[in-house]
Amino acid sequence: MKYLHIAVGIIRDAQQRIFLTQRSADSHMANKWEFAGGKREEGESIEQTLKRELNEEVGIEVIRFLPFTTIEHKFDDRHVTLDFFLVEEWLGEPYGREGQPQRWVAQHELVAEEFPPANAEVIARLKASA
Repeated sequence: MKYLHIAVGIIRDAQQRIFLTQRSADSHMANKWEFAGGKREEGESIEQTLKRELNEEVGIEVIRFLPFTTIEHKFDDRHVTLDFFLVEEWLGEPYGREGQPQRWVAQHELVAEEFPPANAEVIARLKASA
C-alpha cells in the first residue's frame, strides 16, 4: 500500500475566511475542494514541505503558522498522514498557480461534503471555533 505524508495549509485571513482550491478532474478525489498543500519529499521536514507546497500551489510565502491537527486516513489504495497547519500570516496574494478554481469561504460556511472524506474532522473543528 502506498504511503504519503502530506502538509496542509489552512490559509485564513483576518475576516476568518479560508482560501480553497479545487482538485483537478483527473486527480484522486477529483473536483473536491481542498486546502492547499502536498506531499513531503525525501529529506524535508513537514514544515519545509508546507512552505514549499504553498509557494508552488498558491504563490504565497508563509511567514507564520501553527500546528492544527494530524489525521491518519486509509483509502483502498493508500495510507496518508495529513499534518494540518493554520496559516494566518503570509506574503503575496494566494491564487491557483496551476489554473485551478479558487475561492475564499467564511470559516463557518465550510461544507464537509465538498471536501475529501479525510477533511471531515478538520471542517468540524473549524466550524465549531468560528
